[in-house]
Parts: sequence; structure tokens; C-alpha cells
Amino acid sequence: MEWGRIAVFASGTGSNFAALVQAQREGRLGGGSIELLVSDKPEAPVAQRAEEAGIPALLLRPKDFAGREQYEAAIVAELQRRNIGLVVLAGYMRLISPVLLAPYAGRIINIHPSLLPAFAGKDAIGQALEYGVKLTGVTVHFVDGGMDTGPVIAQRSVEVQSGDTAESLAARIHQVEYALYPEVVSAFAAGKVELNGRMTTIAE
Repeated sequence: MEWGRIAVFASGTGSNFAALVQAQREGRLGGGSIELLVSDKPEAPVAQRAEEAGIPALLLRPKDFAGREQYEAAIVAELQRRNIGLVVLAGYMRLISPVLLAPYAGRIINIHPSLLPAFAGKDAIGQALEYGVKLTGVTVHFVDGGMDTGPVIAQRSVEVQSGDTAESLAARIHQVEYALYPEVVSAFAAGKVELNGRMTTIAE
């Protein structure tokens, strides 16, 4: 498997997918190349984004399989066929099972709209507003078997402003995501990310 051969998993509009594609076009993914989109929702707008970008897509409905393990086994077979080295979750709304985790241990990353471990799980932006924090942000982390529990790779803060709504705060968080995720993916493609226990270092 080559680090630079990337599969992006997404379930929705694909805005982070689009940001990664744009970064690749502008030469900001280092040696990284997005080789495949994987989506569990074939009708999702991200599938159209992939088609427009000329990126192959694996569009599978989990309900068409006997169980989660069989669904992920089909994905793993395609990833291995394409020699994918890095799996990038970008709004993929499913927990990953050992079927995918085992062959790609340390090679699956996710982006989350909070400063983990704060506000893990769904509606992190709403959680932050409800709690009344003054600072939230974005985390890129390794994926393990839990909900947003993997080791942190990179974080960037976003100030919560007086009068923020979920929409206004989300807009600023998304802009940070679109910048940070390509930086981290580029570092992986260049072999600059190292994990020791829960401690991650990114070489200059």
C-alpha cells in the first residue's frame, strides 16, 4: 500500500471531499492522489462531485449486504485492488468495524468539528453552543473502534462569537476544515506523520 494513494469516504454533500480535490488540483496534497470515493449513500451529492472531478466512486448501500462486516469486506477488497494506502473520512456517517480497521490500522483518519475530546459524536457544533464555550475548533484524528476516540493528529481553534448561531459558527469551522485537512493529508502522503501510543508527531 502506498500512503499517497487515497480513498475518501463521505455520506453527504461532500464539501470536505471537494476541498481535498481542489487542494490536489492546486498541488497542495504533496504526493497524494485521490483515487476513489466511497459512499454508503449512492444518491448523496458527493457522488455527483466525484463524477464531475473524474474520480471513480464505489457507491454501496449497506442494506444490500447481509451485515456490516460483509459491506466493509466489499470495500476492503476494492481498496486493496486499487492499492489504497490512506483512508480519509470526510463526513462518513458510519462507525468503522474491525473488518476495515484491521487491514488499515493507523491509516484511517477523520475530521471532527470540535476540539476533541470535547463534544464528540453528533452535532458537535450544537453541543458547543449549548455548553457555552468560548473556543471550539477542528480536530483531525486517527480512527479506532470508538466514536471520535482515536489519537489526535492536528487541531485548530475557532472562537465562538457573541450571537453565533449553529449556521454562523459552522461556516467558520468549515473554512478551517477545508484548510487543515489537506495539510494533514499532504503530511501523510509525504510520510511525515508518526504515531507512538496516543502521541502523534508531524515532521517539518
